[in-house]
Formats: sequence, C-alpha cells, structure tokens
Amino acid sequence: MKIVLKIGGDLLKGEEPNISLIEDIKEFSKRGGLIIVHGGGDRVTEIATKLGKEQKFVISPEGFKSRYTDRETVEIYAMVMAGEISTKIVGMLQSFGINAIGLSGFDGGLLRAKRKERIVIVDENGRKRAIDGGYTGKIISVNEKLLELIITNGYVPVISPLAMGETFEPLNVDGDRTAGAIAGAIKADYLIFLTDVEGVIIDNKIIPKISLEDLEGALRKIGPGMSTKVHAAAEAIRGGVGKAIITSGFIDRPITNAIEERSGTIICR
Repeated sequence: MKIVLKIGGDLLKGEEPNISLIEDIKEFSKRGGLIIVHGGGDRVTEIATKLGKEQKFVISPEGFKSRYTDRETVEIYAMVMAGEISTKIVGMLQSFGINAIGLSGFDGGLLRAKRKERIVIVDENGRKRAIDGGYTGKIISVNEKLLELIITNGYVPVISPLAMGETFEPLNVDGDRTAGAIAGAIKADYLIFLTDVEGVIIDNKIIPKISLEDLEGALRKIGPGMSTKVHAAAEAIRGGVGKAIITSGFIDRPITNAIEERSGTIICR
C-alpha cells in the first residue's frame, strides 16, 4: 500500500509531539510505502519577519492565497522548509524508531518545476492584474524512481515543498500541490491531507464522501482555506490515485481512521 501524507503547519506547532499521529506513522511505516510532505508557511513568515523581510501575500482570481516569493524570500523559504522544519520532523520521527530521511526537491532532482513568469492577482480594489511571477513554480516532474528506491528499502521520505527550476534555481511550490503531484507520480493508493479541521465543509456540514464529478460543482461553496487541498486532491485522482482524504490530524489515529473511512472527507472517482 502506498500512502502520501501531507502534514499541515498547525500540526508542527508546539514542543510536545502528537503521540497518536506518530504511532500511526510508525505503524504504517512498517508496512512500507509511506511518504510524508510537510508544510510550515507560518514558520517561514515568522523567521522572515525576524530577519526584517516583510512577507507579501496575493490572491488569485480563483481565490487562492499564496506567498509572493522574491529572491530573498525564496532563500528564507528554503532555509526554513528544507533546513529547520525538515530536520525537526526527521529528528522527532527517528526518536520514535521511524527511519525517516529528509529530502527537498533538489535531492536527486526529486521535484522539477517551471518558474511562473507572470501571475494574475486580484488587488485590494478587486481588479485583476498581472505581476512578475518571482520564484514560484509549478511542478512538471517527480523523480518517482528515487522515491520507489527509498521506500522499498524501508525509509520514510520527509519531503519539503521546494523544487528545482529549469535553470537550477530554488522555487517555492505549494505543499498541497506537491503532495498531489507526488501521489500521482507513484500512483498512490491514498493521498491523505491532515489539517486542523475534520473535513470539507459545505453548507455548514462536513461532507463524508464526494465523487470527483460532484466535487466540480461544489468548489464554489468551499472556503479559500480548503480550496487548494481540494484542487490538489482532484488533480491526484485524475492522475491515478485511488482515494484522497482530507481529515483532522488532531484526532486519535488519524491515518487509520481516514483509511477505514471513519473520519474526514473522502474524494474518489
């Protein structure tokens, strides 16, 4: 069984480890085929602010909020994501006997991306305008052979959402989209997004299950905080992933409960 697990930034806060989640990770790591993709944008913002680099966020016409990444910002992003956060997660997992290995998109050419020359944003007056794309990228390839080599030898990759551009420059790539691209590349059985809410909420209700077809019509009812995850899930399923599940990472045994369809929102064909 192949599982790609996306861990949101809220799960990484605090000094006390989430024991139930770690026990779940340990159990599934013994079976092989587990890959973790982490977030941590709030920590990037915190460190950048301490360094005197003001962070700017932009909104796309589709409602996606993203970090505007110039050269200085992408250097801070790489330092925090592939350095501090990755090291912290790998060290914590190793302390519980999980043979984790930290990777960024640069390692073995794991994630290659095309730099966005221009991006369209909605300004404070509600008008659309195009600006320079900065150091933000869209993933165009995943080195799935490297991942297969790692997981078949008993390791758990912990992947930072940092990709290598066409001229070998670092690029900020969205963590949810990264998890979706990896899941599609390895044809994962499950893509699981662990977040701080219990699932996809439509009309004030958590939706336990939704098909890809029904999801298309429901997108306009989904809030901006969940929209990127839903789009990433849909792309992954179109790419051959069995099921995508969006669920809380703060419940007991979140991976087990998701796979056994006892929690979260399940997105399937």
